[in-house]
Amino acid sequence: MLELRVSSCFPSEIIGVFAALTCIDVTIAVLAFWQLARIHSRSVHLGWTREKVFHLMIGLCNLGYVCYFVLTLVATCERWSCWSSSYGFVLMAFPTIMFFAAFLLLLSYWVDLCHQNDDEDDGESSSVAALLDKASSKTSSSNIDNDQKCLPIPSIHVGGRQRVVILVTGIIFVVMIAFAVLIWIGMGKNPIDSSTVARVYVDMFAIGILLLGGALACYGLLLYLKMSRVRSEGTSSEMWKVTGLAVVSLVCFTTNALIALLSDIPVLYRWRGEHITCVSTALLVILYYFIGYSAPSGFVLWVMRELPASRLASRLEESRIVTFVSDGSRGARNPQHWTSVASSQKQGSKVSPI
Repeated sequence: MLELRVSSCFPSEIIGVFAALTCIDVTIAVLAFWQLARIHSRSVHLGWTREKVFHLMIGLCNLGYVCYFVLTLVATCERWSCWSSSYGFVLMAFPTIMFFAAFLLLLSYWVDLCHQNDDEDDGESSSVAALLDKASSKTSSSNIDNDQKCLPIPSIHVGGRQRVVILVTGIIFVVMIAFAVLIWIGMGKNPIDSSTVARVYVDMFAIGILLLGGALACYGLLLYLKMSRVRSEGTSSEMWKVTGLAVVSLVCFTTNALIALLSDIPVLYRWRGEHITCVSTALLVILYYFIGYSAPSGFVLWVMRELPASRLASRLEESRIVTFVSDGSRGARNPQHWTSVASSQKQGSKVSPI
């Protein structure tokens, strides 16, 4: 566990690491929101697709860590009495939940791709191939335009597995609030130990992160094997992007979970002058936050850097692009096979990774 030096504030090494992590997360958050704005400007008629929601979650996650790092330093140095209660815990838990939900959304789409032949009626349709589909509405473009003229609200289509993502995320939020209440109660004179309650939550969440990393690795491998059967130009680059996401997720999530299970880094906000070894703690903080959260976020934003086709181009291409995802809204009873992508490549269409 941690061995810290007695002080009224964090050691200079920890402060420097927190400052560097703050700058990194600010950069990632800005890039995520900027990319979200660019994608939305190119596909306003599609409403809120999974790609847009993913960028929003990544941006909120990193913005939450910026607030957490800054307030942790200020609260510890200023000795805010309320920070060690539920306030610090909630601000620590919120960005991790958003991060978990974002990659759980990515996993849901990989599951859609791997099991598309078995789930025609899953409720998710798309006309553009992507690991996070760019057109998640079953309604045709003309109907969407008419609806938006009458009621200018962005369309939202939720598939079956995306409902599971929402349900799981909601349950985690409820559990987090329950633990926050227990921590707040434990600050008084009662048998509840706030430190133990926070430790239990961190361990449970670490196990969830570990399982998520394993699931992404498994479905990434399965998706890679399916794509390897397609002989077409550009497919190999998409295969390596999927492989990269799977490997990065497995390595980073495993590192994150092990540090959370074996150290007190996630609950460092509760530090009140215990003994720590500055160098080792700073190294663990870097591994936990940068490798565990910032690196996966930055990598997936790089993979998703390509913008969707413009509205006019997508309409022209819609009739001839063969996608990975079957369009159940058109009454198709024979789903497209992976090998059919090769024919679309000959026509000049490109399969986008995200």
